[in-house]
Amino acid sequence: MSEKTKYEQRGVSAAKTEVHEAIKGLSKGIFPNAFCKVLPDIVGGSDAHCNIMHADTAGTKTSLAYMCWKETGNLDVWKGIVQDAIVMNVDDMACVGCTNNIILSSTIGRNKNLITGDVIKTIIREANAFCERMAEYGVGIHPSGGETADVGDIVRSIDVGYTTFARLERSQVLENKITGGEVIVGFSSSGQASYETAYNSGIGSNGLTSARHDVLSKYHAETYKESYNPGTPEEVIYNGSKKFTDEVTFDGKTYTVADLLLSPTRTYLPLLKQIFDKHLAQLKGVIHCTGGAQTKVLHFAENVHIIKNNLFNMPPVFQLIKDESGTDLKEMYEVFNMGHRLEIYTDATTAQKLIDLADGFDIEAKIIGRVEAHDNTELTIYGPDNQPIKYGKPA
Repeated sequence: MSEKTKYEQRGVSAAKTEVHEAIKGLSKGIFPNAFCKVLPDIVGGSDAHCNIMHADTAGTKTSLAYMCWKETGNLDVWKGIVQDAIVMNVDDMACVGCTNNIILSSTIGRNKNLITGDVIKTIIREANAFCERMAEYGVGIHPSGGETADVGDIVRSIDVGYTTFARLERSQVLENKITGGEVIVGFSSSGQASYETAYNSGIGSNGLTSARHDVLSKYHAETYKESYNPGTPEEVIYNGSKKFTDEVTFDGKTYTVADLLLSPTRTYLPLLKQIFDKHLAQLKGVIHCTGGAQTKVLHFAENVHIIKNNLFNMPPVFQLIKDESGTDLKEMYEVFNMGHRLEIYTDATTAQKLIDLADGFDIEAKIIGRVEAHDNTELTIYGPDNQPIKYGKPA
């Protein structure tokens, strides 16, 4: 069975082909090549302003959190899930220049027979705590309540999602204009930023269906049948060898599987606010490497060859997934961020200034590649073996 077939049988789509087909031909907003759809100022009626609205969830990472909580009793795993879901919204919005005055609303669906009130309390309080932490860096996110529904008939454990809204000056909107001649600055998704309290594996919130089934053992299928779709073929369910409390060692450092798979998605908001305040005019593109991972930029570029030839070393969590699954690098780069989840396209002089700003937050950053004008739209990634892996623009 090919890896592609295995992903599809689990109901996974890294490229979201059907979604892109469904929205083809619909309006892309007033800045068509912006990372998020930008609308006219519907709420204020000002020609100088615009509105941005976004919705996302923590995805199937909640299934991992559910099993880990049942195994260990550790409620703190749900705090990471809250950050996952919020960051998947606010960091996308940040890619169009929005880092302040964001309204946040939650939509939580749970199976009440499995998810206790303590879990709900942890989730609600952590959302407020995350917003308070961001306020310390001048990032204003304002909780506005939301809906928590007991929907056990349609949710096997829990689904945690948020919707965000902001009003922004049009002059502050960043629209991707990648034309060739730019360098690419990558910002590491792993390590420990100055505003994080522990090591972050860099896993993010993409590819978690594959990660959990490829790393965790059949024990989890037998013990937590509610953690996966019963319609999934048996041969692609929990094929790995690990449990949450197992330890793995990479480069002399030891990690638990839970720590690697459940690290909360890093937000780059504190860093991006400083970058936008100082260097907005010099930025040609800001890409959040989420769905589609390292190939995400292909949705926002035309007639260029994007060359990524100096990527970060593969963080341990992705090496673990690769070792357990045998997935080839071409597929890994399409599913997982593989070491950086934010990339900025700019000139070489500005690039060094961005790297210096990142260093102030203890975030590793470096020039990971360049862009050349080209008749077609292409991406070439050079992996650890320095062999080129090529991708074309999605249909």
